[in-house]
Order: sequence, then C-alpha cells, then structure tokens
Amino acid sequence: MKLYESVLSSASFRVRIALNLKGLAYDSVVFDLRAKQHLTDEYGRVNPLRSVPALTDGGLQLIESMAICEYLEETHPAPPLLPRDPAGRARVRAMAQLVACDIHPLNNLRVLRHLSHEMHADDAARDAWQQHWIREGFGALEKMIADGSDFCHGGAPTLADAFLIPQVANAQRVKLDLSPFPRIQRIYDACMKLPAFEKAHPKNHPAAAK
Repeated sequence: MKLYESVLSSASFRVRIALNLKGLAYDSVVFDLRAKQHLTDEYGRVNPLRSVPALTDGGLQLIESMAICEYLEETHPAPPLLPRDPAGRARVRAMAQLVACDIHPLNNLRVLRHLSHEMHADDAARDAWQQHWIREGFGALEKMIADGSDFCHGGAPTLADAFLIPQVANAQRVKLDLSPFPRIQRIYDACMKLPAFEKAHPKNHPAAAK
C-alpha cells in the first residue's frame, strides 16, 4: 500500500492511525501542501481533487479519509475499529463524521487560504475562526462521550478516536482552551500513550524534520 499524505494534514493523520492500529505496512509519499506540491497532473491521476490523503492498494485508488478507513476495516478486520452491533457502529461513525464533516471542512487549508486572500484575515483572525468551529464541534462531542472513558466508545480505540485525536492536535496548534472538554482531553491523553497514535503524530513523522 502507498499513502499519499501531508505531515500536518489531520485527514492524513487519521489514516496513519488506522494503518498503525491495524499493523499494516505502507509506503509514504509526502506533499508539502503550502508549497502546492500536490497540485500536479501526476497526482491528479491518483486523486482528481488533488487533496490528501489518498491510498493505493495494488491497482485500487482510494480517496477521502473515511472511505479509506472503512476500506481498511473491511479488508483487515482485526483488530476491529468499528463495534459489532449496528447501534455501536452508527454511534462511532456519527462521532467520526462530526469531526470529518462538521469541524474539519471549515478549517482546512483551502478555507484558510480563502480567508487570507479573499477576506483579508490575518493570522489572529484565522486562529479565532478555527477555534470557533472546533469549540462548537467539541461541545457536541463532549456530550456524546461517557464520563471517565478512555476512548470514544467502548474499551478500545475505534474510528471515532482515530478522527478525534488529530482534531485535538489541531486545536492545540491554534491554542484552543480545552479545559471545557475534560472528556475529550482524557481520551487524547489515553490515546497518545498508545504506540499507534504516538507514531502517527506529525511531530514523530519521518518527514517532520526535513
């Protein structure tokens, strides 16, 4: 398998976590998004949107982090990242999609560039924008998480955790006060003690120091 990614991309971070939890080996093609290295015709043949991540597995080309993670779950079911029961699976998917669909799209690089170039937002305004939407989404997630839990659902990591932890890292990057979200903070602390999450973190990426 080959993962097309960016070090700081939270969507790439999610897939790295899933791959690590599954114990799957993969090759990495790293793009510097700020240098627009992903906006090439060659990569466009892998991902028509030219976004990250994308995953190739043999002749198969996959895009979008949720679709990639679901593919990994279906093709490599152990250890499971979705519960066995339909209600549990729906709950985990809802939490993951709250991050992927309601928080992240408003804070990705394309939106931030538009804020800067078209709306003339400075760095402080961009950070405030990101803080607002993360805070709103985390407010909902905090209510969905059981008190005292180390994971979003059940006693082991699921796709919900794989999606939440990168978003917490983004929140830390823009200096969002996480004290109103003790359940989310607890899950972040618990997950980051696990090698699959720690290894996937941007600070530990082999390309981070380059």
